[in-house]
Amino acid sequence: MVCRGLCWSGILLLVGLHFGGCQPTPPVAPTAAKKPLEVDIRHPEVRTLVEHEEFAGRLVAAEGVELKARVSGELEKVLFRDGDDVRAGQPLFEIDARPYQAELDRTSAVVSQLEARVQKLSRQETRAKNLLSRQSISQEDYETAAFDLSEAESGLAAARAAHDLARLNLGFTQISSRISGRISRHLVDPGNLVQADHTPLAKVVSLDPIHAYFDVDERTVLRLQRLIQSGKLASARDKEIVVDVKLADEDRSELQGRFNFVDNEVDASTGTLLARAEIANPDRMLTPGLFVRLRVPVGDPQPVMLIPEEALSSDQGERFVYLVNGENKVEYRRVKVGWREGGLRVIREGLSVEDRVVTSNLQRIRPRDEVQVRVPAATDPAVSQSQSQGSSLDSAKSR
Repeated sequence: MVCRGLCWSGILLLVGLHFGGCQPTPPVAPTAAKKPLEVDIRHPEVRTLVEHEEFAGRLVAAEGVELKARVSGELEKVLFRDGDDVRAGQPLFEIDARPYQAELDRTSAVVSQLEARVQKLSRQETRAKNLLSRQSISQEDYETAAFDLSEAESGLAAARAAHDLARLNLGFTQISSRISGRISRHLVDPGNLVQADHTPLAKVVSLDPIHAYFDVDERTVLRLQRLIQSGKLASARDKEIVVDVKLADEDRSELQGRFNFVDNEVDASTGTLLARAEIANPDRMLTPGLFVRLRVPVGDPQPVMLIPEEALSSDQGERFVYLVNGENKVEYRRVKVGWREGGLRVIREGLSVEDRVVTSNLQRIRPRDEVQVRVPAATDPAVSQSQSQGSSLDSAKSR
């Protein structure tokens, strides 16, 4: 019975598979053709610009003085408000002057005492000299009087020097700055003891003008040196060079400075050459320590080609762009880039004004892909300007 049941189950299974396999296969819908990706394009733009190098720098005070006491004692007064603008010679701190006044009075008394002694010995020496001329005293007595006078005069000179030092120390109890500028907060409160030439009290920095220091890398140093040697660029040591200065919150340069220092050797540890620009700061807007970007002009105006910065990509350190050819297919092109000009980048080599540079969907396209140009070349706002100036670039290249 068990065997018969198994046989019927097998027969039913085979029949079900036979009739199920005979069912017609449903038709497959035809696949729609892939639509080409839409991209924006931009023709390179030609402008006449001055080449420049851009550097990052920090503002540093042209002068700075750290205030310290020249004499030890108790700090009595702070004569400024933290952060004030102060003048050169303005009293800023006072140290307890009573010990130094007492020392000045003591040395003054010593000087007076020795002056009286010198006067007395001077008269004795004069009388001894007259007596010696009449042979009323011996030569030895006269020499004794002369030696006493000389010794007293030396003691008087030493006492006067001590008196001058006491006067200086009394003056050092009032502390001032040698420069005008802005003072920091005071670092020691009244009532504390300060040690001569050791305890810092505050710092004064000048604000007008202010210096911007920046580092120039080795490759740029060598390129600029070759331009100077070929006569295409004037040295900063021979000619005043104006640089544009842009602050961290600015999109364009609003300030200007003047190149006024280049170091005499390249730093071997960093491979950079230190340089400096001086910036006028009459309204005290700039503060030491601020980050700035400096644009240093290189050479004379020349026609250059520019494309949007977003059109550039990087491949293992090499810069490249995607182009759209006449068949609306993507091409890969390596380029050599120059400096930034606003939102544009100068292209030194690799493009012509007729090229159609892709500016969108760069992550989704690949070479030889077919694309659809969203902005036709004829309506591209940069084309007319590029074509009108293309002849100037071609003539510049021929030269």
